[in-house]
Amino acid sequence: MRRHKSARTWTRKTPTMQPNCGHLHSIAGSGDPCPAGDRDGSCHPSPGAVHIQLGEARESTSSRQGSQSRSHGHGEAAGPEDPGPDSEDPGGSSLSELRYLLQWLHKSLPYLLILCVKLLMQHLSGISLGIGLLTTYAYANKSIVNQVFLRERCSKLQCTWLLLYLSGSALLLYYTFHSQSLYYSLIFLNPTVDFMNFWEVLWIVGVTDFILKFLFMGFKCFILLVPSFIMSFKSKGYWYLLLEELCQYYRMFVPIPVWFRFLIAHGELDSGLGWTLGILLGLLYLILKLLSFFGQLRNFRQVLRIFFTRPHYGVPASKRQCSESDDICPICQAEFQKPILLICQHTFCEECISLWFNREKTCPLCRTVISDHVNKWKDGATSMHLQIF
Repeated sequence: MRRHKSARTWTRKTPTMQPNCGHLHSIAGSGDPCPAGDRDGSCHPSPGAVHIQLGEARESTSSRQGSQSRSHGHGEAAGPEDPGPDSEDPGGSSLSELRYLLQWLHKSLPYLLILCVKLLMQHLSGISLGIGLLTTYAYANKSIVNQVFLRERCSKLQCTWLLLYLSGSALLLYYTFHSQSLYYSLIFLNPTVDFMNFWEVLWIVGVTDFILKFLFMGFKCFILLVPSFIMSFKSKGYWYLLLEELCQYYRMFVPIPVWFRFLIAHGELDSGLGWTLGILLGLLYLILKLLSFFGQLRNFRQVLRIFFTRPHYGVPASKRQCSESDDICPICQAEFQKPILLICQHTFCEECISLWFNREKTCPLCRTVISDHVNKWKDGATSMHLQIF
């Protein structure tokens, strides 16, 4: 009690001097604040020691805390408005990457052109044949559609020429590559090719697909040559529709043996992993083909129903009903030929309205829905889709 009292007395007398050693000791966490000889409450500093006045220490500490809080507050306020130099601009980064890519392409363009010329020289025959097949298909398809549109006025000579042209193209192709036996693919067999890489598989499948197109286009030319008194124009349209649907489904299954052989050829590696991977890839391919088949089976059933039922778009129109339309068909602007009255009470020629419903479902005049299905292949067209897989 005596010691603490004298310490307090000393502090009041000398407020600008050092704090008592006990208080400093409680802050520093050291041992006895004073030597054993100084038990009278006073503590004399040793010579050369650094002394800090308590008042000045408190003022300097509070000033440092205030400056730190102000700087922290200013940093938070300026953060959203003034981003630091480390922040990145996504737009600028994307532009720099695009600029770098363009520069790389500009420098690599001569080398890419050299590689393209080399590839063209290696596959010159295949590329030339592909261009020839595509040109033949485009010419024959456009000619058949034009002849179907002419109806009874179609040229028998033109149809005969198309039939001979398509047949000759297929025979010439198979004769040129007779060593490969490409015609085996038409009956779901593998051509006589010892080793098939990816490009050879594409070659075989692409050629077979074009040949199947030529085959069914030849059937359509044969139907065009049938006289009208044996097969009417309307019946020919249903045959075109059925032939095109059969062609598409047949083309979907023809590549299966070739691709399956190519995929399981992974098993040629003398390892269990190679055989397992090849079999798994082949099975996965078969599953995908079956799913594709069942996905289009509904459409094929609808085509078969249309072919066998031959739905009518209306009923034969009477003379009075034709006179109400001034005896003029709104489509061909000529006198009615076998006039048909639709459910919307509009009259058209039977052949004219049949051609219209090859592409549309509604009446040409009032847009009332008449048909529930668009028979887009009744005009004799052949699908441009190339069945690769």
